[in-house]
Amino acid sequence: MSDYYNAFELSPVPAPGPDAVPPEPFRGIYGMPAFATIPTSDLTASVDFWVRGLGFFELFGIPGRLVHLRRWAFQDVLLVSAGSVPEQTPAMSFSFACVLSQVDTLVEACRTLRPDSVDGPRDTPWNTRDVAVTTPENARIVFTAAKPFDPASQEARNLEAIGITPPGVTHADREEHA
Repeated sequence: MSDYYNAFELSPVPAPGPDAVPPEPFRGIYGMPAFATIPTSDLTASVDFWVRGLGFFELFGIPGRLVHLRRWAFQDVLLVSAGSVPEQTPAMSFSFACVLSQVDTLVEACRTLRPDSVDGPRDTPWNTRDVAVTTPENARIVFTAAKPFDPASQEARNLEAIGITPPGVTHADREEHA
C-alpha cells in the first residue's frame, strides 16, 4: 500500500507526451501557494526579458515599484524595485514547468535577448529536459519539461515500485512490459 496518489488533476501541467500542449496563460486571481520575489534595479528591462524571453505576462503592477508576472496557474513571480541586485547568480534556483515543445523556443528567445543567458537544454536522470536561464537580475530560473515515460524504462519501474503509475503510462502498458 502506498500513501501516494495521482493528483495530476490538481495541476496545470499536462501529462508528458509528444503531443503535450501547454495550458493557456492563467489570468484568474487566487491565493498564491508559492511565488518567487526577485529584486531588480531595472524593472522595465526585467519585465521585458521575463515577458519576451520566458513567456510570462504582466498580471498587474504598481508603477516603479512592483510587477506581478505569471505564466500558467501557480507560476507567479513578483519583480520588485531595488537599489541593487547581486553581482553573481545565487547558488539556488527556482524552477517552472513547461512542455517539451516549448524548450527550443524558450532557448532561442532568451539567447536573442541575452546571448549568454542560457545553459542547456540538458536531459536529467529524473526524466526531464531542463534549461537554466540567468535573468537580468542574476536569478537562476530553470524551465523543466517532463519527457514521456517508456513503460519498460528503469524510471517507470522505480515509480511503480513505490506504488506510482508514471504519467502517460496506462494499465495496458504496465501489463505488456511486466
